[in-house]
Amino acid sequence: MLLKTFSGLKYEVGTDEAGRGCLAGPVTAAAILINPELESGLINDSKKLSIKSRNHLRHFIEQHSDCFRIAHVYEDVIDEINILNASIKAMHIAVGQLHFDPDFIIVDGNRFKPYKEIPHATIIKGDSKYLSIAAASILAKTYRDEYMLQLHEEFPMYGWDKNMGYPTKKHREAILEYGPCKYHRKTFRLLPEQLVLDLNK
Repeated sequence: MLLKTFSGLKYEVGTDEAGRGCLAGPVTAAAILINPELESGLINDSKKLSIKSRNHLRHFIEQHSDCFRIAHVYEDVIDEINILNASIKAMHIAVGQLHFDPDFIIVDGNRFKPYKEIPHATIIKGDSKYLSIAAASILAKTYRDEYMLQLHEEFPMYGWDKNMGYPTKKHREAILEYGPCKYHRKTFRLLPEQLVLDLNK
């Protein structure tokens, strides 16, 4: 069972992001204050869950908490300030959209910047240790996937309905064939040299 609190403070918020390693689309963050009554042994790191489980748990989390917010930071900003800063910016925006200032913020990973002088802790693999971070990881992942499915309707050739913008072989082959589109992150290595050489043989 995941832990419900790190600090023991009443308004401890967990935050996490999704899409950091993608070649296209936004990086998406969620921030959530866990309802003390929330109980589910199924909630876990979103990467360990099936699509069906993630979507089911998203609705479960939403029904049991009105204290969460989602934020997208888009590819133009990612290209301007780099993906680490964009990830932190997305988490800051999500926290800032809550209708209260947290007492404490717990963050998945090992990098964060202070927000409004609110104390925080970075926790490696926090999404498999703390309920709020795990719930944030599920919300961030499902909301980002939902957004990428919308982009897929506009650019179906990249297969974003399956890869969600991640660097799969099909995605990179499509970039080679059609070129990048407006949603691609221009500062990312979209086509490693090895792939270009292999496909041109």
